[in-house]
Amino acid sequence: MNIDNAIQAQVISAFGKNFKVKVPVDGYEKVYHCYVKGKRAGICVGDMVELEFPEGADSGEALIKYVLNRKNLLYRSDDMRIKLFASNVDLLAIVVGVEPEFSQDLLGRAIVAATSEGIEPLIILNKVDLENADIARAKLAIYKELNLSIVETSKKHPTKVISTLKPYFEGKTSILLGQSGMGKSSLLNILVKDANASTQEFSVALGSGKHTTTTTHMYDISDFNGRIIDSPGFQTFGLKHLTQNELTEGFPEFMPYVGKCKFYNCQHLTEPSCAITEALRENKISQDRYDLYTRILAECNAPERY
Repeated sequence: MNIDNAIQAQVISAFGKNFKVKVPVDGYEKVYHCYVKGKRAGICVGDMVELEFPEGADSGEALIKYVLNRKNLLYRSDDMRIKLFASNVDLLAIVVGVEPEFSQDLLGRAIVAATSEGIEPLIILNKVDLENADIARAKLAIYKELNLSIVETSKKHPTKVISTLKPYFEGKTSILLGQSGMGKSSLLNILVKDANASTQEFSVALGSGKHTTTTTHMYDISDFNGRIIDSPGFQTFGLKHLTQNELTEGFPEFMPYVGKCKFYNCQHLTEPSCAITEALRENKISQDRYDLYTRILAECNAPERY
């Protein structure tokens, strides 16, 4: 096989310390199982890495030497741990469902995370065939006012799902994120014919779905050029790693007022002559969105726990 002992590849699957990568070989892509030595961590799907083949390229296994520079990294963090989603992505597609009820807090946090890394956010309202669709649409009105892209899908109309998402996903590396039970796996199965992602009916009694995806994996989209990363459902989205400037940039409605406060280090809380809180009082900024900002800022400012 014509392959160098050290070669670059892209991580397409991650579970613990086990990884799969794609390597270009003689005009096609070969998949290798990879491992890391020692306690090395911090590798995620989307990473470009350099490999070595201690047992030879025909062994099917490789050693990840190091991770190349990333253009971005999507992750969540709190005072106890960091959870990597993916790197080198162009689009964050956040799937929310008509049922079960989705969390405005988690949706807002995901958008902030994307914006802070220069990733385009897209909101996918799924299961719009259900009777409570208008209630879900009303919850998303604030994001429409912010000129964020919002599309609607239903697994009952797979052809329409493809045509709806193609303008956003084509030619890009996108990641699907969402709470459990939002129908994310159903959308993946439409976009990737051989994904075989498990789907399930959420429990009405519990009001939430079960986690059906346990690993993060990158797929080639079946009907057009593009790649999509599927990640496990989440129920928390800490952003403790953000600086105040990064956090503020995650709220585009704040931007017209940034730099107009009396104090250069204004946190936009109780300081006098704050342009953002003044805009809040004048109803130019949503109270719910401002409350989300203060919750995240409090987490970022909280002392470390040991």
